[in-house]
Amino acid sequence: MPLVSMKTLIQSGREQHFAVPLFDVPSLNAAIGAVEAAEAVNAPVILGMYNAWFDLPEAPAVCAGLHALAQGAKVPVSLMLDHGASYIQCIKAIRFGFTDVMFDGSSLPFAENLRITSLVCEAAHAVGVSVEAELGHVGLGTEYEVGEARAHFTQPQMVQEFVSASGVDMLAVAFGTAHGNYKTTPQLDLDLLTQLNAVSTVPLVMHGGSGLSEEQFKGAIQGGIAKINVATHIFNEIEARTAKSAADGKTNLFAIEAIIRESFRDLCTYYLQLFGTAGQA
Repeated sequence: MPLVSMKTLIQSGREQHFAVPLFDVPSLNAAIGAVEAAEAVNAPVILGMYNAWFDLPEAPAVCAGLHALAQGAKVPVSLMLDHGASYIQCIKAIRFGFTDVMFDGSSLPFAENLRITSLVCEAAHAVGVSVEAELGHVGLGTEYEVGEARAHFTQPQMVQEFVSASGVDMLAVAFGTAHGNYKTTPQLDLDLLTQLNAVSTVPLVMHGGSGLSEEQFKGAIQGGIAKINVATHIFNEIEARTAKSAADGKTNLFAIEAIIRESFRDLCTYYLQLFGTAGQA
C-alpha cells in the first residue's frame, strides 16, 4: 500500500472520536513490530522518527528502510518527522519521502514559531506533505512540577491566530501531559482542552502519552485529541523485558531483537485498540 499522509484520517478521528497514534521507532525492527500490530487490527499507524536521526550520516539509509517497510504494509502507514528542530530538518524529511512533518517551535517566541511554521507549511504543502506544529510547551516529565507546568499550557486566544496565519494541518497542545517518565501524577486540564478544540479549525495532538490512565486517554479523545504520540512506555517495556531475559540467562543479540519487535507489536496493538484506531484502516 502506498504511503499516505494521515491528515484525512486524523480529521476523521476528530469527528468520530478516535485517535491515530504515532509510535516513535528507534530501529527498523521496532517499526516492523508496529506495522505488524496495525495489520493485525486493521488500523492506520504513524511511524515517527525523532529529529536527532536526521543529522546523522546514516539517515538516508534508515529512512529508505522505513519507506520500503511502509510501502509494503497492508494498512495505511505514514512516516513522520517527530519534533523537527528546524526548517532544514523538515525539508530533509520531505526529501527522504516522509508524508508528514512536525516543526516544534514551542520553545520560541510566538512570532518566531509562527514565522518558521508558516515557511514549513508553504514548502510541505507544495508537495502534498502535511504539517504539525506545537503551541504552548509540552515539557519533560522531570522538568516541571504540576503547578509549574501550567505556565506553559496552550492559551486558547492564541490558537485561532496561529492556525489561521500558519496554515498548519494539526496542532500539538499543552494541557497537562509531559514527555518521558512523570515524576508526579499527571493532571490533565480537560476543560482547557475543550476550549482549545472549540477555537481550533484543525485537529489537536497530544504528546506525552506514556503514563496516562485509560480514562485519561479516553477523556482526551472525547475532548478533541485526534493524534496521540507514544514512545516512553514502549521503551520502558523493552528495558524491563530485556532485564528479565538477562536474569533468566537468555539474553543474546537475537533475543534482544525479538524483545524489541514483540514489545512494539504487543503495546502498539494495545494502544490501537484503546484509541479506537482498530478497524479504521
